[in-house]
Amino acid sequence: MCDELTAADNDRGAGDGTTRRQFGVALGAASLAALLPSPVDALPVDGRAVSIATPDGSADAFFVAPAKGKHPGVLIWPDIMGLRPAFEQMARRLAESGYAVLVVNQFYRSTRAPFLKPGESFDQPAVRERIMPWRAPLTADAVTRDGRTFIDWLDARPEVDRKRGLAVTGYCMGGPMMLRTAAARADRVRAGASFHGAAMVGEGPDAPIRLVPQLKGGYLIAIAANDDARAPGDKDALRTAFKEARVPAEIEVYAGADHGWCPPDSRAYNQAQAERAWTRQLALLRRL
Repeated sequence: MCDELTAADNDRGAGDGTTRRQFGVALGAASLAALLPSPVDALPVDGRAVSIATPDGSADAFFVAPAKGKHPGVLIWPDIMGLRPAFEQMARRLAESGYAVLVVNQFYRSTRAPFLKPGESFDQPAVRERIMPWRAPLTADAVTRDGRTFIDWLDARPEVDRKRGLAVTGYCMGGPMMLRTAAARADRVRAGASFHGAAMVGEGPDAPIRLVPQLKGGYLIAIAANDDARAPGDKDALRTAFKEARVPAEIEVYAGADHGWCPPDSRAYNQAQAERAWTRQLALLRRL
């Protein structure tokens, strides 16, 4: 969704009584770590900024993996606010559970990340006006090229176990990117998850939902309650598509969770439902 309607929902406050203005991109490392606690059996991890050569330029990204051994790879497509400390912390937390994780700046053709200043959010009109033009180069073909490149990059890392499948996850605008990547590299991708994915369903020939028959493995589609209220038929269309393609999928509307509820720096952050979605993600990734 990622639009003025989302901003209006955020301004009304969280369903659990938390004022959404308490959350924002200015969260420090300590606050992020407190909101995203390490697993009890957390592995030591190493993370670093990386640059990835693509057919269209150099993509900046963050890679983190357990300090020892080989592990299943995971590619993360961020939401519209891009690669930033919150997503680096999410990637680090996932690595602590035993995965080699790459989170990318999907807007690398236009800007480097992070591109938000402390206190800025997509909810603000001036920020939306700055970001929206960066979406134009992200055509279906461009995203597919990027996804292929990022999967190849992961497979070339010594920390990645190529004997096991890869996973792709996406948040907000990253939901369709997840589907495009998983379909383009169905030879490697064996799990995918979308969290409050935007524009997953459509009638056009490039609609992400049309890619479902090409997918392999299992999928998690976590839908925001306010997204479902505005497009109640989307969940049914997705369920039908996955069922007809015989691709296992857990498709659920998260009650009381609005668009953007998963990243801890989002004004829509809902910790209880974010943790539940995280738990379901870990259950999916264990199948790799």
